Amino acid sequence: MDINIHKSWKPYLQSEFEKPYFKELTDFVNCEYEAHKCFPKKSDIFNAFYHCPFNKLKVVIIGQDPYHGVGQANGLCFSVNDDIKHPPSLTNIFKELVNDVGISYPESGNLVAWADQGVLLLNATLTVRAHQAGSHQKKGWEDFTDAVIKTINRDKENVIFLLWGGFARKKKKLISEDKHFILETGHPSPLSANRGYWFGNKNFSKTNFLLQQVGQSVIEW
Repeated sequence: MDINIHKSWKPYLQSEFEKPYFKELTDFVNCEYEAHKCFPKKSDIFNAFYHCPFNKLKVVIIGQDPYHGVGQANGLCFSVNDDIKHPPSLTNIFKELVNDVGISYPESGNLVAWADQGVLLLNATLTVRAHQAGSHQKKGWEDFTDAVIKTINRDKENVIFLLWGGFARKKKKLISEDKHFILETGHPSPLSANRGYWFGNKNFSKTNFLLQQVGQSVIEW
């Protein structure tokens, strides 16, 4: 497994990579990629940490699993590669974005431009077997990504955490609300959005308002 991360993360995560659970996780992932088709491609597993340097990080969006369809996952939660049809959750994210900040509906579903501006697009589980949602859960990824959230919580200030849906909201216990901002809403999946738990949350404009309040540059969504 290639740990392809921006150098700014290494002082904070190196000790995690050396723990026994992470070595077991690495062995599991390597075996899975050899025996089955898995996503994202190996070189993209740590894309969230490659494109969003620790020192630039100012927003965290937490997802659950990578997309498990062919060509979709690119290592950033909710994001797909260029020229890939937008999955339903991403479509709803973009619909809310259009209504919230007034931009045109994005052609590409690749969210790398967000990551490059300091948005950590973090899935709780970083790999998945093709067409088998949740197949790499409870193998160690959650221990690692919880450690990432705890590190951000401890060593950064005024980070905006966007917790979308029940799974992400469970991570609230890892975040100090006296140091950081938390915006909670429903999940952008059709099931949640169509019940009225997603649209109208204005998380994108609220995030930029909070960034301005703490003297940070806004995100060009």
